[in-house]
Amino acid sequence: MSAFLQYVVNGLTSGAFLALVALGYTMIYGIIRLINFAHGDVVMVGSFVGYVVVTTLVARHWPVALVVLAALISGMALTGGLGMLIDRVAYQPLLDSSRLAILISALGVSLALEEGARIIFGAGFSSYPNILSAASFTVGGAHVSYVQLIMFGLCLLLMLGLYLFVHRTATGTAMRALAMDRDAARLMGINVERTIILAFLLGSVLAGASGVMQGLYYSQINFIMGFLIGLRAFTAAVLGGIGNIPGAMVAGLLIGLIGSFSDGYISSEWTDAIIFAVLIGVLVVKPTGLFGERVAERV
Repeated sequence: MSAFLQYVVNGLTSGAFLALVALGYTMIYGIIRLINFAHGDVVMVGSFVGYVVVTTLVARHWPVALVVLAALISGMALTGGLGMLIDRVAYQPLLDSSRLAILISALGVSLALEEGARIIFGAGFSSYPNILSAASFTVGGAHVSYVQLIMFGLCLLLMLGLYLFVHRTATGTAMRALAMDRDAARLMGINVERTIILAFLLGSVLAGASGVMQGLYYSQINFIMGFLIGLRAFTAAVLGGIGNIPGAMVAGLLIGLIGSFSDGYISSEWTDAIIFAVLIGVLVVKPTGLFGERVAERV
């Protein structure tokens, strides 16, 4: 029983990281029907931004709390700016073009980010300084670290903040209107281009936060880490119902649990195959995902 609870704790932690990334996929698709295949690499960029900040400030003997806070703020700010730049340069000029043109552009951005990171940081792994406390407590035989608890809570706060923003603000209402009908939203006076950029900003900010937290938690990062993270997060977005924000949150946690149980009870070599097999099974039985795609209200 203690092993089961341990896998639950580990799965919820990794699933919370994935849920933040999945929200970016589901928001952008909900608004402009675009699968942003560069989104996983934005997570990677956030991890490297955090790595630079942490290694620099640790060498200057800053307090741990300030180092982590500075890394999170820097990672979120720079990836938010990167998301807006990607939208403005690679996507918005092609919104009226074919879906294939946008797909190729997304893949090009992904490769550019990966190669840029490889040139700057090298092809090997980079390791975050080990600055986080290993202190933990026991629940039912499972060890829960305070770091896991804090990171999980922070992920939940970010997800709740996004949900409230989308559903309780005028800008969020504009985003939901745009998801329903772009032309009608434009006729109602909504600035479509600015709203789309905002969606990229929010999604990239969450991806940056996830990237920094994953770097701090797992320690090792490299230039291709965004590929697998992106695939798992995209799986979570589809599994939860693409365009469905609460669905992406829950499905991200579910994917984390499936991965943790697979690592523990079967083998880590089979984890990705099992995750994608679950996705295929769900899509065969319920193509709109577990919670259904938003039709009248996609974001």
